Amino acid sequence: MCARLCYLYRLAGGILKRRGVALVVLGSLLWGTDSLFRRPLSRGLSPVTIVYLEHLVLSLVVLPWVVRARAEIARLEPRAWLSILFVAAGGSVFATSLFTYAIKYGNPSVTVLLQKTQPLWAILLARAVLSERPGGGFWHWVAPAIAGACFVSVPDWRNGLYFDLRQPLALAAALGAAALWGASTVLGRYATARVSTVPLTALRFLLALPILVVLYWLQPALERRLPSSPADAGMLVAMALGPGLAALLLYYRGLRSTIAPVASIAELAFPLTAVALNWIFLDIRLTPAQLAGGVLLLVSVTGLGYFGSGAERPEAPQGGPSIE
Repeated sequence: MCARLCYLYRLAGGILKRRGVALVVLGSLLWGTDSLFRRPLSRGLSPVTIVYLEHLVLSLVVLPWVVRARAEIARLEPRAWLSILFVAAGGSVFATSLFTYAIKYGNPSVTVLLQKTQPLWAILLARAVLSERPGGGFWHWVAPAIAGACFVSVPDWRNGLYFDLRQPLALAAALGAAALWGASTVLGRYATARVSTVPLTALRFLLALPILVVLYWLQPALERRLPSSPADAGMLVAMALGPGLAALLLYYRGLRSTIAPVASIAELAFPLTAVALNWIFLDIRLTPAQLAGGVLLLVSVTGLGYFGSGAERPEAPQGGPSIE
């Protein structure tokens, strides 16, 4: 009897673990559709306007969660509030605005692939800020990851960067977004031990909104244009609730029963889906050198997750690829 119960327990654990992986994959797949919304919207709206309206929708949706968790939130100490404020400003406001800028003026597929450098930034910052030492294999994966990012960034090495100033600026914006999301992951760890995931995510959106209101009104009048049609408004709401909120919640829920190395494999659904959908629906393609660089970058970051991070416990990162 005991043997049968142990077998059923192991079987149930395996099913739950696979379900967790499936949720991480599903969340990553939803993230991969982000460019299909963000790129068309960026043709008529500024990056700050898109992110502002996105957070306005998200704040309205998550406000009831904050009300229900008000007792838990009231117990937060000042250091936790500072951590959450950084995640809101750095991860939601500035990182997402830079990400949107890179998608508008650069290649969305390149932007998505460069976002995979986020773990490198997070591990380096964790060493500097939290004195966390990366695993022994970390430095073996850094060089190939950087090489892959370089190949992804330049379509044709024979011609170098385009003379269009927006091209290198778009690359810098994509890397800046990844760095800020990495920093948000590091500094958000303090808050994750003091408030549960859903209220923390809701606070992130709500605290980001006042900053975005100010940035929106500081723009020139032409940049403050709002969606001009119901179709554009619907696309913006769908982007906020799909690749934004739903993807984030599925991802966090899956991480509860998925160890970090396995999650790093499952997360590959995000860039692979994004590159494929951008190629099919937006006719945005990558050169053979960029594809090779993308593969090298993804393999290196995955190897980093297995051998370089030293992490055995899944953690809900406070960065995220787009909204988070």
